[in-house]
Amino acid sequence: MTSPLTASGAAEQRPGRRGAPAIRRATGQDAKRLTRMVRGSGAYQGHYAPMVAGYRVGPDYIETHEVFVAADEGGRVLGFYSLVLSPPELDLMFVADDAQGQGIGRLLIDHMTGRARAACLDAVRVVAHPPAEGFYLSVGARRTGTVEARPPAVMWDRPELLLPVT
Repeated sequence: MTSPLTASGAAEQRPGRRGAPAIRRATGQDAKRLTRMVRGSGAYQGHYAPMVAGYRVGPDYIETHEVFVAADEGGRVLGFYSLVLSPPELDLMFVADDAQGQGIGRLLIDHMTGRARAACLDAVRVVAHPPAEGFYLSVGARRTGTVEARPPAVMWDRPELLLPVT
């Protein structure tokens, strides 16, 4: 599922594709719902839970970073990402548990690579949550190494990948 981009990099819905998620720039008003998505993510249950237990996506973060959300026609946020431009890195990417498997992650990656291209970047670094590595490999990233655990915040090693955007 892809969405054409406007000159600003925002996704447009294609005519005749009712119900297709649209991507828009996040606002400070999205902060609480993005925080709930991070903290409630099924991917961070069990021994991964401490990583996101106190995590907060605040309005200040949204205002200073490239944060975009995928939302349905009713405005429900299905997922989001945050792109850091310097140095280029995908800082956050989450898809709501009940929206996974519907192409939302690929839609967000397509949008993010469009934004990265517009910023004249060649590639974006991704330090992945271990269970998400397969997804990033499936969208074209290649593994470049491992980021070692940094207790107490991160208790496990994470795959480091590079996602080409050209």
